[in-house]
Amino acid sequence: MLATPLTRTALARVIDHTLLKPEATADAIDRLCEECVQWGFFAACVNPYWVPRCVARLAGRPTVVATVVGFPLGAAATATKAHEAQLAVRAGAREIDMVANLGALLGGDYPAVTRDIAAVVDAAKGTDAAVLVKVILETRALTDEQIIRGCRCTAEAQADFVKTSTGFHPAGGATVEHVALLRRHAAPIRVKASGGIRDLATARALLAAGADRLGTSASVALVTALEA
Repeated sequence: MLATPLTRTALARVIDHTLLKPEATADAIDRLCEECVQWGFFAACVNPYWVPRCVARLAGRPTVVATVVGFPLGAAATATKAHEAQLAVRAGAREIDMVANLGALLGGDYPAVTRDIAAVVDAAKGTDAAVLVKVILETRALTDEQIIRGCRCTAEAQADFVKTSTGFHPAGGATVEHVALLRRHAAPIRVKASGGIRDLATARALLAAGADRLGTSASVALVTALEA
């Protein structure tokens, strides 16, 4: 959540510039990195395969490399998620956006959800203590009570952020109401809004509701709209 006026620079520094499409090519990843350098986005968020390329292209720049784990379903084995996180951090990723075990969360197996998150947190931070871990809850697929429970699991597992969405679930992405709910029940854990953030009005509303970070592929459009 921004405490300063929404300047172009301030907006860019809360954006994870994202390209997670499976058909993304090396050229597209390079463009993403170039846009991060040009506009000063906080992170380049890519699939694990592209982490080494982004780390090399963004070396010496303020933009960090973020990647996803257990994406987009969250249903991989916990050990697989943990190993994926460890490999990504070793490759230079500074932030890990993991998908929670949605089935366990929907089924009320909250200890399993917590263990799953904690394994990824331990693997990532055990490799580099400075790495941040964000937990994607897929809020549009959950009730408010399940979202609150997801926040508790995230806190118990000592992750750094709760995040609304993968952007791939048919139920949809971030909403103002869900961001506000996360803000109330996750604090002091930070909140990342993602999924369907395509215009400046939506970005403003989500930040006002309590988002600390925005994940979007429309990053350039947002900052240029603010500049205009």
